[in-house]
Amino acid sequence: MKVEQISIFIENKSGRLAEITRILGEADINIRALSLADTSDFGILRLIVNDAGTAKTVLKEKGFTVNKTEVVAVEVPDKPGGLSTILQTLDSNQINVEYMYAFVERCAGNAVIIFRFDETDKAIATLLENRFNVLEGERLYSM
Repeated sequence: MKVEQISIFIENKSGRLAEITRILGEADINIRALSLADTSDFGILRLIVNDAGTAKTVLKEKGFTVNKTEVVAVEVPDKPGGLSTILQTLDSNQINVEYMYAFVERCAGNAVIIFRFDETDKAIATLLENRFNVLEGERLYSM
């Protein structure tokens, strides 16, 4: 139920994103979802890709600092209040969302949101108990 995500520490300067996407493209890595958080000096690029292990290797070989983390992909009803229902369920179970971002494709009429939790296993159990659809990583990598 956990999804592999890579996080890349990058300098906030022209051409760095283009370089990363070129490196991944040359390695036949497909980016499925991304999030970029930045400050004036650096950024953290978070990616869901079809092959996290290879992506991590090729980026490290080019001098980038890369980490692999586990996140959770959840189908969210694509209607007003859909995300709120999930967040309220998590809140009532005292599960903190560290960050989240949207996945690029819809799944059976629903949106897909990527979550990073402080207690991943507890979050997955809570979501499943409350009948939310938590997606397998393999499904995301091939969408």
